[in-house]
Amino acid sequence: MAKQDKKEKFYLTTPIYYPSGKWHLGHCYTTVYGDAIARFKRMEGYDVYYLTGTDEHGQKIEKRATEAGTTPKAFVDGLVEEIKKLWQELDVSYTKFIRTTDKDHVAAVQKIFKRLYDKGDIYKSKYKGKYCTPCEAFWTESQLHDGKCPDCGREVQDAEEESYFFRLGKYAPRIRKLLTETDFLRPESRINEMVNNFIDAGLEDLAVSRTSFTWGVPVEFDPGHIVYVWIDALSNYITALGYDGENFSADTAKYWPADLHLMAKEIVRFHTIIWPAILMALDLPLPKHVVAHGWLLFGGDKMSKSKGNVVDPFVLSARYGKDALRYYLLRAMPFGADGAYTGETFLTRINADLCNDLGNLVRRTGKMNVQYFGGTVTRGKAGKEDGAMTAQIDALYGEVAAEMNDYKPQRALEKIFDLIGAANKYIDCTQPWVLSKTGDTERLREVLYVLDEAIRVAGTLLLPFIPETAGKILGSLGLQCPERNGNLRFGGVKEYHVREIDALFPRLNVEKELEELEKLAQANAPKEKKSENETKADKAKENKTLGNKQSNAPCCEDKNMETENEREYITIDDFCKVQLRVAEVLACEKVEKADKLLKLTLKVGEETRTVVSGIAKHYTPEEMVGKRVVLVANLKPRVMRGIESCGMILCASQGDKLVLVTPEAAIDSGAEVC
Repeated sequence: MAKQDKKEKFYLTTPIYYPSGKWHLGHCYTTVYGDAIARFKRMEGYDVYYLTGTDEHGQKIEKRATEAGTTPKAFVDGLVEEIKKLWQELDVSYTKFIRTTDKDHVAAVQKIFKRLYDKGDIYKSKYKGKYCTPCEAFWTESQLHDGKCPDCGREVQDAEEESYFFRLGKYAPRIRKLLTETDFLRPESRINEMVNNFIDAGLEDLAVSRTSFTWGVPVEFDPGHIVYVWIDALSNYITALGYDGENFSADTAKYWPADLHLMAKEIVRFHTIIWPAILMALDLPLPKHVVAHGWLLFGGDKMSKSKGNVVDPFVLSARYGKDALRYYLLRAMPFGADGAYTGETFLTRINADLCNDLGNLVRRTGKMNVQYFGGTVTRGKAGKEDGAMTAQIDALYGEVAAEMNDYKPQRALEKIFDLIGAANKYIDCTQPWVLSKTGDTERLREVLYVLDEAIRVAGTLLLPFIPETAGKILGSLGLQCPERNGNLRFGGVKEYHVREIDALFPRLNVEKELEELEKLAQANAPKEKKSENETKADKAKENKTLGNKQSNAPCCEDKNMETENEREYITIDDFCKVQLRVAEVLACEKVEKADKLLKLTLKVGEETRTVVSGIAKHYTPEEMVGKRVVLVANLKPRVMRGIESCGMILCASQGDKLVLVTPEAAIDSGAEVC
């Protein structure tokens, strides 16, 4: 049950965001996810400190400010106000919003840098290698992917400049142990990526200062150098608590170490390798957990070009309500895997879950309370139909708490809506209107009491997810929103004073709304055109992706049979590196303007993945749904036609014929192929 006696601390952080000024739905997921966890922990009685903010230094900001004819600080000031408005719009209950331009942060970063230098963990040398300006990341030649940045796929530039370096390699053994022998990083699939691709591949020392631009924290003892993002931005998690390079402030020291760093998968390396190494060098405790979620893909394309895909959160919140948007984000994303947004799935989810299941339950139950008992309901006569419902009510808090303490809000919402669905079926089963006609008043009273209890428990547990709507639900029962979970077992309230309320969510005409969203998308579309060089670069990238035989197309397609002399043999060790899993095709659609490509949504155990496969001339989307296929699960993701493909399905080919490799008999998705 809730922790009523002792207030334990819980320190939760989401990444500090680069203030781009162009906020889309994908930016909101991490922060809303964190907010749901923070709210749930507060209701359990924890003293929660929730941190978010903005990362405001760097070459990109300096360049954009120059182009805008203003100073970097003035430039970011305007952008920061916009993101604060967004978090206010989405009801994000953060404790502190930190900016890396805050004076106390700047002073602390300078002391941290000097302390690491004095300890010998930072030294001066010269950097020579590759640099990605959009990611503000240095790369060695071996780390590039097809000569491009492995994170964003853009072109990199040669870079050579004097720099200070952090002895990252020194901490490789300790970091490897942290990742492989503890539950520091979740989900587990990210661990192999960090260990194999970075630590075991050789962890090189890290450039932590720059001289080629000036917008950053100055290195006090060496004019001309600025502290680079790794130490500047990552240190926000401790400077926000008053850490000055030596100590934390007295009133916030209790919160460190962080209980949870929550982030998207593309920045896991920074938080599970670089950040722990810095903390080790500072002799500070490490965070307890890092949770890395997947990406929210927009109709298969991060920039959302399909019909109805307005991804401006301000627009969606204004039109459909902040809680509808929060609910979609928290329900649509499977733990650790990517999710896909389209206007249609968003609107359908509102209709099915929020309007039909939740809204109808609350409204018709309220109406029956008022109609049959004037709104005042107490216990009546139990019936045989009640047992399963009361047991499900009693079990719900424990089930939701288990999922939320494992940082899985989607699963928690599934449990809550299982009860909501059961309550709707209970109405159909008990038929209160018949009980009213037959005069079985005491049985009718108990039925409505059971429904009120189900709504109370579900509504209370919905407060972290859709706080405004949950407040309305509890208000309709004559209850206040509790600060803590309280008694969430059946029978927790002895008497209800219920009033009817308007529909929580109006039913939407999906086709009409898609048309409206399309108009909004066109009205909000950026007017600027790409430069000639950018257009050429995009075409070259697309051509190279589609022409590369190492892409995620079927492994046997368009390949000639090899002769014995031409065959390149591999060892069993090579083969053991390949992870083959059985996957179930949940959904499939054609890729726009690509005759050969299908986009598949695959269930792999508890994970959901997107894979692009060049089998459209051999299988229709309808044929693929429900099939079980064999997936190369640890293939490095590739972007094809703007869609990130996370794996490859196996096929066999002979001449023009191509067939899927499938299990001989039925077996669960996620099963290992060996």
